[in-house]
Amino acid sequence: MAKLNPIHECPNRSLLKIDHIVIGASSLSAGKQELEPKLGVNLPMGGKHQLVSTHNCVLQSGNDTYLELIAIDPDAPTPSRRRWFSLDEENTITRLAKRPRALTWVVSTDDLDKQVAESPIDLGEILDLSRDDLNWRLTVPHDGSLPEGGLIPSFISWPKGQSPAPRMADHGLRLNRVTITHPDPNKLMDIMEALNIAHLADIHKGEAGLWFSITSPKGDIVID
Repeated sequence: MAKLNPIHECPNRSLLKIDHIVIGASSLSAGKQELEPKLGVNLPMGGKHQLVSTHNCVLQSGNDTYLELIAIDPDAPTPSRRRWFSLDEENTITRLAKRPRALTWVVSTDDLDKQVAESPIDLGEILDLSRDDLNWRLTVPHDGSLPEGGLIPSFISWPKGQSPAPRMADHGLRLNRVTITHPDPNKLMDIMEALNIAHLADIHKGEAGLWFSITSPKGDIVID
């Protein structure tokens, strides 16, 4: 069931592409301590998300994509809603206590409302978000969960389709592949085909899992 490398786009699906990958950590300092030696790069601070009391580091990963390291902001108040990317879920908290983990991936679209309306599964509500000079719209389930545990991506739209990735410094990271395993890959494939994103990832049979294959200054690595 191998699919195309996500850096290659199908011509009739060019408006749907990987925007960024999301890696969670128990704290940004713990995430940086683990990932920076592994990647061979420094992860610069991104900013704070006041709505959900999280903060992040972001770094370009080539092909108009970027890597996001995200964690609960210990200096922020308890948010009025559940934090996104499943950060309030006990299972996620337990996993991140051991090491940074791949949480999900995010796909950009030029018509987010249509993507949500035509989805065969509940992608969540569309939130209008901002950080510093950035504004974007993102699908976020109200309970903070991730569709199919993060195997199905969140969807994002940027003003005029302009991702911030090209403005980020290029330190030699390149996202090569998103790989997904699932006990019922045909079921997952049906969902992804309906969402027109099956060409963006490799899907295989196995225990549910998500892997990001990255070329870095330290060589080829995998984050799961």
